[in-house]
Amino acid sequence: MSDKSHDPNQMTGAAMIVRALIDHGVTDIFGYPGGAVLPIYDEIFQQSEVQHILVRHEQGAGHAAEGYARSTGKPGVALVTSGPGATNMVTPLTDALMDSIPLVCISGQVPTHLIGNDAFQECDTVGITRPCTKHNWLVRDVNDLAKVLHEAFYVATSGRPGPVLVDVPKDVQFATGTYHPPRKSDVHRSYAPRVKGDATQIRKAVALLANAKRPVIYSGGGVINSGPEATKLLRELVEVTGFPITSTLMGLGAYPASGKNWLGMLGMHGTYEANMTMHDCDVMLCVGARFDDRITGRVDAFSPSSKKIHIDIDPSSINKNIRVDVPIIGDCGNILGDILQVFKAEAKKPDIKSWWQQIAQWRARNSLYYKKSNDVILPQHAIQSLFELTRGKDTYITTEVGQHQMWAAQFYGFEEPHRWMTSGASAPWATACLRPSVCRWPIPTASSSTSRAMPRCR
Repeated sequence: MSDKSHDPNQMTGAAMIVRALIDHGVTDIFGYPGGAVLPIYDEIFQQSEVQHILVRHEQGAGHAAEGYARSTGKPGVALVTSGPGATNMVTPLTDALMDSIPLVCISGQVPTHLIGNDAFQECDTVGITRPCTKHNWLVRDVNDLAKVLHEAFYVATSGRPGPVLVDVPKDVQFATGTYHPPRKSDVHRSYAPRVKGDATQIRKAVALLANAKRPVIYSGGGVINSGPEATKLLRELVEVTGFPITSTLMGLGAYPASGKNWLGMLGMHGTYEANMTMHDCDVMLCVGARFDDRITGRVDAFSPSSKKIHIDIDPSSINKNIRVDVPIIGDCGNILGDILQVFKAEAKKPDIKSWWQQIAQWRARNSLYYKKSNDVILPQHAIQSLFELTRGKDTYITTEVGQHQMWAAQFYGFEEPHRWMTSGASAPWATACLRPSVCRWPIPTASSSTSRAMPRCR
């Protein structure tokens, strides 16, 4: 019989956690120590492959892990203790879920025999975080820990990315069990996101695009989440078709702001030309966006005359807010590649010169105009000046939420993905009018079209 004491796969639960992090390529973990995770910290301090970054509050660990994920495209990892440590993670977990950010949170829990006894710093972490994670686990057996950890990384990064949480009781961290490296079986059998789009739907989409007179591409954060290949294909599609393109707040950088087809951000705080183009288009290609209420305004008056194509890896996003004509479920990169292939082989670039002439008239309105002041430094001018000073450099921009966030989105030109780190769906960013003295939204009149309903302040 072999001596299991020398088996390198025999280790404590705490050691398994660190080994799993290394096996998944994690180099940085953000955390705040507490009694229920001290065994994990002991293991972290005995190795040099994973760097621990100490924060001052568990919520800071979650947001720092989010920022890491937003800027790198890799999953962010946070480590927090039980009870208040876990509850302090609710806000970043919710933010990551709403913005589709891959996040793996490892939380400590009281020993298994104390669960349910209202023990010191105990809470129902799984119950509390169920609504704000893609999935979560409470691990009661150390021999299940490796599989759960590998499964957690898979769920966080596949399909529509999002946060997950693994709750590990302290006695499981001390217990010894068998670790195994990641393997194909370490996934939910019932969780198999569709990545390839339906060929028939793709051909329907191409037919609509090829015959469009007033097309627009509406891109979102899903393009960036899909990876660099999706960004490359989106840019190629714009070049091949000659279509105008706009983006949500989360999609900034997927198409360069200096691109000739760029309309600027759309929605409540978007440009006039982007919103008018969306409203009057006859074919809309939505890629990796979810028809958020800040984009649509009144859903009954949103782009009433257009045929809508919606590409999204999350089936629940299809027809959730806006009914579409051609839904395509799958990964943005794969589907954009297929659309390009079919378009090049079977379609011709449509003549949309008159459409671009109309867009030029809307652009001439200069909706982001502001009057410079000699008395104060206007925020718009400050951000625009910062952009000019950093143009051409590999710059990363992060904001809090509110008016400055919208000014940054409007006046800083993002050329590449993962350079814009900000909260989207959980941000109260429409709390006030940003330019009340120069508001240029069309005011409805008795003679104006009743269907031309633009996003307006509420």
